[in-house]
Parts: sequence; C-alpha cells; structure tokens
Amino acid sequence: MAIPQVDALVFDVFGTVVDWRTSVADEGRMLGKTKGITADWEAFADAWRGKYQPFMSKVRSGELPWTKLDVLHRMGLDEVLTELGITSLTEDEKIDLNRAWHRLHPWSDSVPGLYRLKAKFILGTMSNGNIALMTNMAKFAGLPWDCILGAEVAKAYKPDPKTYLTGAELLDLPPERVMMVAAHQNDLLAAQKVGLKTAFVPRPLERGAGNSPDLTPDPSFDVVATDFVDLASQMGA
Repeated sequence: MAIPQVDALVFDVFGTVVDWRTSVADEGRMLGKTKGITADWEAFADAWRGKYQPFMSKVRSGELPWTKLDVLHRMGLDEVLTELGITSLTEDEKIDLNRAWHRLHPWSDSVPGLYRLKAKFILGTMSNGNIALMTNMAKFAGLPWDCILGAEVAKAYKPDPKTYLTGAELLDLPPERVMMVAAHQNDLLAAQKVGLKTAFVPRPLERGAGNSPDLTPDPSFDVVATDFVDLASQMGA
C-alpha cells in the first residue's frame, strides 16, 4: 500500500489515544473507597459514556446551544449518579470527578508512536473534547500534540463536516493533506467524505474484554494499523 502524502495527522482521542473506560472506572473506585460507596465502577464508566452521544445530539439539533464537552459531561454525571442512587458526593467531589476525563491514561503504544509520528508530521487532536480538557489530558498523559483542534474550535461536534474542515483550514492545508486517525470507523468515514485521508487503528479493549465492536476495516481506508507504533512504521516515521 502506498504511503498517503499528507502533512498532518489529526486524532480522535477518547478510545483511540486513551483508555477512557479503565481510567474513569479507576477514578470512581478511588472515590468510592474514600466515601464508602460500593458500585460496579466499570458499569458506572459505561453508563456515563453512554450519555455522551445523547447530549451532543441535543447540541447538534439545536435543543441546546453550543455547549462544551466538560459541561455535557457534568450533565451526564448528574444523571448517572441519580440513576445509581449515589447521593453522598459533595459539589467539590462532583467537580473533581467530572475532571476525571482530563486525567485519562494513554494506551501503552500511544506516546511512543506519537513521538515517532511527530518527527515527520504535524500532530493535532480532532476530538469532541474541549480545549481545556484536551490540554490538561495532554499534560497528564504526556501526549505531544502540536495543536488542539476539533469541536470547540469549530463550534460543531463530529461527525459534522465543519469539525474536520475547520481543522484543515486552520492548518492551512487542503483536506487531502490531512489524515484522520481513529479507532471508530464512523468517524473515519465522516472525515473521508470531506476529503481527509484515513487511518484505522482498532482498539478492541476500549469497552472492555468481550465488548469489542466489529473490527473488520472498511476497504476504503488508506491505512490500517495494529497500533500507533505500527502506524508510524507504515507512514515512514
């Protein structure tokens, strides 16, 4: 397969670069130990993540005005705590728990692979996470982004074409010189529709063992890699 001629790689982050499920569950478990709360913290993480698309859909539809992801995450957290009957958290504890999304741990290959890619390409986020969230996560996890792009910059949540196109425009690059990297095929297909190149990096453990999505790659993707180190090798970095 020929190496796509691109100048920048932009990345989905939740699930593709970082292991949100384990990280959020661990944060909940630590808080639960402190507060004496017994819960299935993996199920808690799944339930909270399950609020992600419904709240973004309210923004996409106009039911909510533009609202950054930190605020949508807090709305979802409040619903999940109510659903699970967890009532003993203080407001400060809820604020800190909501920032668990700023403290997500990377997959083991993410940082070494990104550093290799950074030596050859511009690297940026293309995430629905807001700028503060992405910046704090990068500091926490050691992610070497050159820039933070995505939903808050475009004021549009993926898969809105505006999200991808605004990123390319701000990099002063035509879409075909930008490659979208993601573990989620619908994200890649949306980016592809507006001209970006695509790289599929499956993360079979994103939702835990036994909950892997269909990992058969769409044949239209430009690159399919096992992880970020493999992606760097394939891209000549």
